[in-house]
Amino acid sequence: MRIIDAHHHLWDLDVRDQEWITGTELAPLRRSFTLEDFETEARSAGIAAGVLVQTVAVTEETPEFLSLAAGSDLIGAVVGWTDLTSPGISDELARLRGLPGGEFLRGIRHQVQGEPDPRWLTRPDVLRGLRAVAAAGLVYDLVVLPHQLPAAIQAAAAVPELTFVLDHLGKPPISSRAVEPWSAELRRLAALPNTVCKLSGMATEADWASWTVDDLRPYADSALEAFGPHRLMFGSDWPVCTLAASCTDVIAYTQALTATLTRTEQSAVWSSTAARVYRMTVDQPVL
Repeated sequence: MRIIDAHHHLWDLDVRDQEWITGTELAPLRRSFTLEDFETEARSAGIAAGVLVQTVAVTEETPEFLSLAAGSDLIGAVVGWTDLTSPGISDELARLRGLPGGEFLRGIRHQVQGEPDPRWLTRPDVLRGLRAVAAAGLVYDLVVLPHQLPAAIQAAAAVPELTFVLDHLGKPPISSRAVEPWSAELRRLAALPNTVCKLSGMATEADWASWTVDDLRPYADSALEAFGPHRLMFGSDWPVCTLAASCTDVIAYTQALTATLTRTEQSAVWSSTAARVYRMTVDQPVL
């Protein structure tokens, strides 16, 4: 079955630091992960195309990613960054679309998980920026923590013309085995028709050394029940996933978690949802 990886990252520490990579636990990530590295990983894992997602809130990263996409047969879409609160956001989005590779810009993301205000997404200037993202024909990736889901729900309701893509299931507390109130908030978000979700980032929310498929299953089942397979998409979260699992491991546990779905439903999770949401045309054969 064709695989679109709807969520992966790249960074080059010779170009800029990744200030979020701190402490002993994240030390394995403190090296460069290049397009060539991802291409090698993708070939090994059978990935046909990927969505390259921003990592830092700097203006230079998105143009670099667009240029990489223009020169790669593997990157089918870019989720970049721009300042949602800027009064000039519409002009900035137009500038990005006009750059080399600008046609690959399909979404915007900000590390809301790092914002101290749990209501950040509901601020008037942020909502204005989200409306500009919608007007530009882009989607918005949500990277939030469970306590920020209520604000995400309010923002998605306030901007119904924008598709909101929930990254990593909203980062449920898998390591503690708690399901509520995360699951209830997930269902509230999924009740809005302009939302979809990435089946990604689960192993890194579990115990990195001892997670099992059964540890992940309640959270995957909650997402499947809330969104349905046609509003879910697979994402590896490579290379962050390597803290707990290889890309091949992530594919294997996702296969196990979706094994009871019909072939059409599995196709939605593995490729067609991502292709629809990020407007990707994937002509490459499965590797």
